[in-house]
Order: sequence, then structure tokens, then C-alpha cells
Amino acid sequence: MAGGYPPQQQPPQGYGQSQVDPNAPYGVDPKTGIPYSDKQKMLAAGLQLLPVVFPIGGIGRLYAGHVGTGVAQIVLSFLCIGQFWSIIDGILMFVNESPTDGQGRILRP
Repeated sequence: MAGGYPPQQQPPQGYGQSQVDPNAPYGVDPKTGIPYSDKQKMLAAGLQLLPVVFPIGGIGRLYAGHVGTGVAQIVLSFLCIGQFWSIIDGILMFVNESPTDGQGRILRP
């Protein structure tokens, strides 16, 4: 025993190292195998429900990467149609099992 300490065993290979796929840093949906998005489902759906408080809709769709739909909801918010559309869309995002972002990846839970 040189130095007064007993020899330490080395941990097994791969122990303590994360097994992160570089193509799916946020994980993979177990049902479909599609990588999760960097965007969050709850945040996108919550932003879609902003017209309940503020008279503008479509922010959640812009966040999720659906620019065309988001801009359409914002423009139609001035006619109140976009506000109702955005609220219904937000509820459907909460209820839907796998809403997607603009690149087709599933929003992470």
C-alpha cells in the first residue's frame, strides 16, 4: 500500500457516461421512433391560449415553428376569428398525444 490508500477499482466501461444520440439530443418518442423537438408541448399550447388574456393569437404556432399558421392566426386576430382559432388550436395541442414542430419532430412533453 503505497501512500496509505488501498487501490481503487475502475468503474465498468460506459458507467456514468450518458448515452445521448447526437441526432436526438432530447430523446426519441417510444411509440413512433421520431426524435423529440427542442420545443416543449406545454409551452407551445400555453402560448396558443394567450387570447384568453391578451387579444392576440398564434404565438404558440410561431414558437413551434409553424410560421404560416402563426402569422395567419395573428392577422385574423384583428377580426376575432384568429383568437377563437388559436384557443381551439391550443386546446387541441394539450389534448393531442403528439403535436409536431415546423420540422415534423414531436414536441417534447
